[in-house]
Amino acid sequence: MKHNEWIVPQECANERADKVISKLEDLSRSYVQILMEKECILLNGSPCKPNTKVKENDHIVIEYEDETELDLEPQDLHLDVVYEDEDVIVINKPKGMIVHPTSGSQKDTLVNGLLYHCKDLSGINGVMRPGIVHRIDKDTTGLLIVAKNDKAHESLANQLKDKSVSRKYYALVHGVIAHDFGTIDAPIGRDPKDRQKMCVIAKNSKHAVTHFKVIERFKEYTLVECSLETGRTHQIRVHMQYIGHPVVGDPKYSYRKTMNCNGQLLHAHELTFVHPSTQEKMVVEAKLPLQFEEILNDLRSREV
Repeated sequence: MKHNEWIVPQECANERADKVISKLEDLSRSYVQILMEKECILLNGSPCKPNTKVKENDHIVIEYEDETELDLEPQDLHLDVVYEDEDVIVINKPKGMIVHPTSGSQKDTLVNGLLYHCKDLSGINGVMRPGIVHRIDKDTTGLLIVAKNDKAHESLANQLKDKSVSRKYYALVHGVIAHDFGTIDAPIGRDPKDRQKMCVIAKNSKHAVTHFKVIERFKEYTLVECSLETGRTHQIRVHMQYIGHPVVGDPKYSYRKTMNCNGQLLHAHELTFVHPSTQEKMVVEAKLPLQFEEILNDLRSREV
């Protein structure tokens, strides 16, 4: 684990925080922004945002895993490749698979599988996140797009930033939602009572919007399709809990007594993006995992 502290020198005053820290720590600006998203960088004791202008004598603290100390091993994990060409690869991620390695988990991640499957991946996000443009949680299943080169990575990252990428998820939630459609517009930040969780909070938070529509109702549950307008950590899970309909099986945000399904019933089933080279609109889909489908069929059988 790396830990560094600086006092901003005069020559860096009035520059963007991500640019200054990139120079001081010798990291790419995109990786610095990832660290800021994870609140690994503090400016005068508070989480730092990329576009914040620093002042002379500001105090910066950064703490993060040193990726260069990790030796990532390519592994044949039999990835479910939904689409692949020279620029991008779209994976249908199974439940239980972590997207990228950490100091405590360096094997059996999506990145280990990608290193085995692909000869080349974008290097923009550093050693531990080659090609990774966006993430989904360990126990969330479904589609995730990976960039094979830096040009594709920059294109996809810009699409995510300007919200031209469409990501749709199926979620089984507790309770019966009365409205057919809805929008949850509520800022998300780190839970001050539990740093491992996120929550809807006004202070030190980021704008977050989730749209949902009801697909099917059961006696005690609702199947919804959620569309992300923003991409905050645990966004759907936090937002559905916020409106009183937590995702079934969610160990962090749902009820203690719930279905035994080994993690949240949340599946990224549709991904729409513009191809980085051809500029063609791409729509990729992934069917529900067998366990998710079996649970829905069981609920349907109870309705008869």
